[in-house]
Amino acid sequence: MQKILDAILADELDAIGSLDVPETYRGVTVHADEVELFEGVATRDKDPRKSLHVDEVPTPELGPGEALVAVMASAINYNTVWTSIFEPMSTFGFLKRYGKSSPESAKHDLPYHVVGSDLAGVVLRTGPGVNVWKPGDRVVAHCLDVQLEHPDGHSDTMLDPEQRIWGFETNFGGLAEVALVKANQLMPMPRHLTWEEAAAPGLVNSTAYRQLVSTNGANMKQGDTVLIWGASGGLGSYATQFALNGGATPICVVSSPEKAEICRRMGAELIIDRSAEGFKFWKDEHEQDPKEWKRLGAKIRELTGGDDPDIVFEHPGRETFGASVFVTKRGGTIVTCASTSGFMHQYDNRYLWMHLKRIIGSHFANYREAWEANRLVAKGKIHPTLSKVYSLADTGQAAYDVHRNAHQGKVGVLCLAPEEGLGVLDHERRAAHLTEINRFRGV
Repeated sequence: MQKILDAILADELDAIGSLDVPETYRGVTVHADEVELFEGVATRDKDPRKSLHVDEVPTPELGPGEALVAVMASAINYNTVWTSIFEPMSTFGFLKRYGKSSPESAKHDLPYHVVGSDLAGVVLRTGPGVNVWKPGDRVVAHCLDVQLEHPDGHSDTMLDPEQRIWGFETNFGGLAEVALVKANQLMPMPRHLTWEEAAAPGLVNSTAYRQLVSTNGANMKQGDTVLIWGASGGLGSYATQFALNGGATPICVVSSPEKAEICRRMGAELIIDRSAEGFKFWKDEHEQDPKEWKRLGAKIRELTGGDDPDIVFEHPGRETFGASVFVTKRGGTIVTCASTSGFMHQYDNRYLWMHLKRIIGSHFANYREAWEANRLVAKGKIHPTLSKVYSLADTGQAAYDVHRNAHQGKVGVLCLAPEEGLGVLDHERRAAHLTEINRFRGV
């Protein structure tokens, strides 16, 4: 592994293919024998630091259409938090089902799960049938794992019944020194970014692109008003950028003055600090408060000069969904994914049905959408929202911060990279966008 790292740091990437692939590597794991670790503990009190381990694990066998990647950096997504607290279910069920789907996929069904759905790194080896990528290529990976053997996936990959999220529903994820991916997950690493910056956009950038911009999502157009929940967070920070880039007007919902300031740095002008405004959409665990929906709607109209949102960018789920359906304009769209506050949504259907609104479900992105989202990063149109970087050994703390919402934007993790700031090739483009690249740093 050290020889591989030395070659990468020396930019001697042509030598990578001649170096031995290590038999083992360090990866962040959860263990099947610990799935009951948090039995009886409230969700908010479950601690990823207790369940995420850094283990030395065997390097998986490379199969057809696959690639092994030396991971320089990765990032934390909410699916790693779910994995670490075994909610809403243990991911070992996913691995077991995947393991039964073919002889090749049986290698994923293990008593440990190497997690993580982002990476930036260098291709080490490619399996049979891989022609576009070769050892030494600098890459990032999107997290859609799919074979495309079913006809349903050929109009939109996300409709394939065998699509899975890599590092969540598959093993050998990106929070590790080596990762196993499908070759059709790979994309060129943006040349003006460091390893940790390049790893940060992946999952959330692609998800926000499909959810907001794509014809498979809300199909946002110039002039649209877009309500964005958690607008300074991992997902919302990219939605805010897409809205601004696409000629829409974002209304950024945040929970603190610090988060409001980040949105202003991105160029947003219409901001709602839900904590300062005291919004409480639930009277208790069982009953919502429609008066709070109306108060939110009035606040939005105050900010916009009377406009309701054409699109609501939904990802908190249970806590906010009733309000989202209410405030959307007649004929407007609520586009939803993730549900980080709970999956069981409740809303008053009169405001959907009688006002001709639409709810669109959106899940990650297909390869074309992920490629376009990454291309915008490479062109300096969309920027990483990296706020803090941890070592691989401190991944548990990084996931804990995301679980407790004690973070901004994305939280990165150094895997093989020995320090931050490495990997930049295009210094001229970087200099032109350095303020935007760093605007989440240290917040």
